[in-house]
Amino acid sequence: MRANTATKLGDETGWGKRHGIWSDRLSGFARLCEERAAEADEASHLSPAVTTALREAGILVAPLPPDHAGQGLLQSSQWLLLHEALRAFGAADLSIGRLFEGHCNAIELVRRYGTSRQFEDLAAGIRRGAMTGVWGADGNKPLCIKRHEGRWQLEGGKILASGSGFLLKPLVTASSEEGQRIVLLDLEGEDARIDLSRWTPQGMRSSATGSVDLSGIVIGDDNLIGEPGDFMRQPYFSGGAWRFCAVHLGAIERLVDLFIAQLRARRRDEDPYQLQRVATCITAARSTAYWTKAAARHLALSSHDAESCVALSNLTRGVTERAALDVMEVIQRGIGLASFMRPGPIERISRDLRTYLRQPVPDLAMADAARFALAAEVPVRDMWTADAN
Repeated sequence: MRANTATKLGDETGWGKRHGIWSDRLSGFARLCEERAAEADEASHLSPAVTTALREAGILVAPLPPDHAGQGLLQSSQWLLLHEALRAFGAADLSIGRLFEGHCNAIELVRRYGTSRQFEDLAAGIRRGAMTGVWGADGNKPLCIKRHEGRWQLEGGKILASGSGFLLKPLVTASSEEGQRIVLLDLEGEDARIDLSRWTPQGMRSSATGSVDLSGIVIGDDNLIGEPGDFMRQPYFSGGAWRFCAVHLGAIERLVDLFIAQLRARRRDEDPYQLQRVATCITAARSTAYWTKAAARHLALSSHDAESCVALSNLTRGVTERAALDVMEVIQRGIGLASFMRPGPIERISRDLRTYLRQPVPDLAMADAARFALAAEVPVRDMWTADAN
């Protein structure tokens, strides 16, 4: 039987013992996402059953603190629980994993930089079923804040806006005279601003990623989160990359499980070449898990050391990407043409993973990590041991 990341969550992390009903809801939601993933990919949008379950199973409120009806997933003491949730969603459906990671990112930004009233308002919207996320990519007309008839309003829009088909309370970045600002919007009833027609990628088809025209939206102080420059403040901007790496990890592990199942079904599990491939895949998956957990733990416990957090997270990006690419290549060689056939899950997951792996400036991230190591003047073994005890 496959060791499903979602169904084993309580056993592996103690989640079930500490969180009881939430563990069962998470596992059930992950199973639903996995069951509907092929349907969502074919239709290029999430199943209504999944979007309903996001609300009814308590997934949307889980990142909120307990005093806001959540599970406190974003508290530093709960880093492993958040890691395992992202891992489970990545194994189930990468589009869901991407959207939930963005939801967590947005909540954390408002919690860290916003006022208590702004956070309470966002939390209230989430409890009513609104999903949030972060839209940072600018197109030909970058989003900016301008003065118009005595009021502040937005001009321009966003591209590659994941979840733009249904996010109601997104955070967007916008330039202003003071610098880059974070703006919290309420887009309920603003469907005409969204264009999904140009989202024609090979993978992540159901992530509802599109372009959004935000021109003319009037904003006030309640919409502005934090101070200029907060969005890219370290270590959280780069250090938080471990979250999407954890989503990738779940997909990597799911691919390995499917590969092993294929070999058993074909009675190829004693083929020496296939055994070597399995060993290679398991090594890559387990190594990635060690790196993603280390990056998550270090940011949670040593955020005061911004440079080391960023460097470790950047290295984790490189390790995760390399592992994913290697695992996909090995599995495709091991299974052959069947791994490219629809509607097989290996083909879909590989297509989604290749698309999701395309994160910004991967070479710069690795170069910056190398610069940290060169300047550290300590042995490699001691570079990230400050929180070891």
